[in-house]
Amino acid sequence: MENLIALVNRLQRACTALGDHGDESALPTLWDALPSIAVVGGQSSGKSSVLESIVGKDFLPRGSGIVTRRPLVLQLHRIEEGREYAEFGHLPRKRFTDFAAVRKEISDETDRETGRSKAISTVPIYLGIYSPNVVNLTLIDLPGLTKVAVEGQPESIVQDIDNMVRSYIEKPNSIILAISPANQDLATSDAIKISREVDPKGERTFGVLTKIDLMDKGTDAVEILEGRAYKLQFPWIGVVNRSQQDINKNVDMIAARRREREYFAQTPEYKHLAHRMGSEHLGKVLSKHLETVIKSRIPGLQSLINKTIIELESELSRLGKPIATDAGGKLYMVMEICRVFDRIFKEHLDGSRPGGDKIYNVFDNQLPAALKRLQFDKHLAMENVRKLITEADGYQPHLIAPEQGYRRLIETALVTIKGPAEAAVDAVHGILKELVHKSIRETSELKQYPSLRVEVGNAAVESLDRMRDESKRATIQLVEMEYSYLTVDFFRKLPQDVEKGGNPTHSIFDRYNDSYLRRIGSTVLSYVNMVCGSLRNSIPKSIVHCQVREAKRSLLDHFFTELGKKEGRQLGTLLDEDPAIMQRRVSLAKRLELYRAAQSEIDSVAWSK
Repeated sequence: MENLIALVNRLQRACTALGDHGDESALPTLWDALPSIAVVGGQSSGKSSVLESIVGKDFLPRGSGIVTRRPLVLQLHRIEEGREYAEFGHLPRKRFTDFAAVRKEISDETDRETGRSKAISTVPIYLGIYSPNVVNLTLIDLPGLTKVAVEGQPESIVQDIDNMVRSYIEKPNSIILAISPANQDLATSDAIKISREVDPKGERTFGVLTKIDLMDKGTDAVEILEGRAYKLQFPWIGVVNRSQQDINKNVDMIAARRREREYFAQTPEYKHLAHRMGSEHLGKVLSKHLETVIKSRIPGLQSLINKTIIELESELSRLGKPIATDAGGKLYMVMEICRVFDRIFKEHLDGSRPGGDKIYNVFDNQLPAALKRLQFDKHLAMENVRKLITEADGYQPHLIAPEQGYRRLIETALVTIKGPAEAAVDAVHGILKELVHKSIRETSELKQYPSLRVEVGNAAVESLDRMRDESKRATIQLVEMEYSYLTVDFFRKLPQDVEKGGNPTHSIFDRYNDSYLRRIGSTVLSYVNMVCGSLRNSIPKSIVHCQVREAKRSLLDHFFTELGKKEGRQLGTLLDEDPAIMQRRVSLAKRLELYRAAQSEIDSVAWSK
């Protein structure tokens, strides 16, 4: 079972190294899910002496006022043999065998974080102690609760310490070690007061009574130690710390532990409780209880870690890859993002994504409806036919058939098709632009880089504009071709006799009668309708060739050409990611590293069982 505490020790070290201190953060926290023992007590309650007694070494800073100004994560590792030593999380490769140097490093590291002021910090110090004289245990030493700020401390110090202590002991996974001096009224104990508020049933609280040997003569702590004065789920444990004189004389901890055992065994009031009193017993009880709690939390930890890994990976995927540092890497990155956009754009055109069907709607509905609205029959009304036929003759009347009149009637009718043709080009252009903007929105990689998103959008629209202009030229040419050269076979197949509406050869004096002009209008209308039918098929082909197919083939070609001319700095301006997103990605990557390491650690322990 001891490997369970070692497991949590390793996870807490990893948390500390990767910045997971359990404080309020937008990142998932593993620290809060790990079982821990928080040591709580008022100033001068004997908190430091209890910890040193459990460890068996003098290593904590001492002095007046608030000495502990940062949480100290104290991880005890039992070794079978060898010299005792300590290691700090911020100095991972340095071993301390002189525990006076450990005390100094705690003070120095506190000052490095808080300055030489008397302010406090929530960032913990990690300290591991390796010794044959300890049990496997993790304790978090918190600043002593105080009621007034002393000189040099901010007025908020009292509330700041209270908030910090609560942030640790409010967590359901926290075991509270409440230190109270026996020579003070338990009702005024800072540790009991705050513990009762967060753990009213005493289900997570271990009560420790210090300074039992300093009580007034004629008084004892039996009622408290037997749980009659204030009941907790776990039995109270009394300890006898070294006196100030012992500390000044550097009395050996081993000797102090022996004296503590003798005190409880030889004091009549406490003889019957001696077997569960003292700092050694406290350490063993806490170690055993911590192992039990950790074992019960393993399945929940595994579930939390697996779920969080999925969430972290998902968010990192949404944030995209980090920006390359070299020019080649940046160019490759921009090209890859553009290719993703281009692929999405093509999928819209090809039907894998919605939108491309709107282009077919232009050809199948919009263009035919526009051609129908031209109303050629009105254009070829009697008066208009008479006017054009007469004007086409000039000063000489036509001798056989009004050929120039036919041509002018046909040309003036077919010219009007340019309008629907251009409208079809513009409609497809609008749809393609809409698909470009839609594809940009759907390209998650472009969301990272606002400047690149704008540049790609502008480049794509500029290409579409060029393709639209070319498409208009080609489509208008199709219409112009139709009235530039008429299909002669159509007219040769017309019947030649008058009764069947053929080319009359009767007298020029009745050449403008209504029947004659109606036959001309009817013939021209038939021809124009035939040409309309042909253009209805050829205009879409021209538009698809010049716009749709070309957009699929070379939408960003010009952009890529210009991109190859840019230097690293210019490429960098395209990849102007929001600094907050960059920092978020780094933080998420570190946190993911922590959770994967935790997953591996917990799985190895679970399998070994």
